[in-house]
Amino acid sequence: MTDTATPTIDAATTTLAQAVTANPGAARVFDKLGLDFCCHGKRSIAEASAAAGLDPALVVAELGELAVVDQEWSDLEPAALVDHIVETHHDYLHEEMPLLVALAAKVASVHGERHPELAEVSRLTAAIQDDLDPHLTKEERILFPAIKALTEGEREFPFGPIANPIRMMMAEHDGTGELLEAIRAATNGYAVPADGCASYQSLYQRLEALEADTHLHVHKENHHLFPTAIEMAES
Repeated sequence: MTDTATPTIDAATTTLAQAVTANPGAARVFDKLGLDFCCHGKRSIAEASAAAGLDPALVVAELGELAVVDQEWSDLEPAALVDHIVETHHDYLHEEMPLLVALAAKVASVHGERHPELAEVSRLTAAIQDDLDPHLTKEERILFPAIKALTEGEREFPFGPIANPIRMMMAEHDGTGELLEAIRAATNGYAVPADGCASYQSLYQRLEALEADTHLHVHKENHHLFPTAIEMAES
């Protein structure tokens, strides 16, 4: 459901994460401008804009042009949010990453002589899969079941406080973010050269979609699921 009324945004007090939670369209704006709203979402729009050499007023103006879309997942209870994250983001990654790795290798083999940067794109794509596969497994087999148990009253876990694996997952999110930044740089912002074939175009489009989906995925965990779980454990 879309509401055409856009709330007033104060760049000095509104964080990047808050802006995305209020309206998912803000994620596209921040991705386009290179503002990290997932791993560094606690920064205010003004702070993040200044660090990136952007005018906060122009960023706010662009956000103000967005239609407001209800973000139903932000109201989910922790157990339901866990299921939503797995079904929406984990399942997507499990299916998409092997295909992307194969496609990146194919495009590099065909176009690599004229575009040597494709070797790095292929390497980074494989590195993201190597980074994400064990991360998703740890969340699905250890952390997420623990969060669900937490909602049922469990407070003791083999790994100690719930904050322990959460800190590990957040650190790994930072690493994934760095790999995504490196791919954006290696692809020149996913710009397909004039001689790029359909496979070349598909690769860059799908890598850009991967970046957007992963940023939103990490936002949901870092700024919603994980803080709620820690708060529950300490209550």
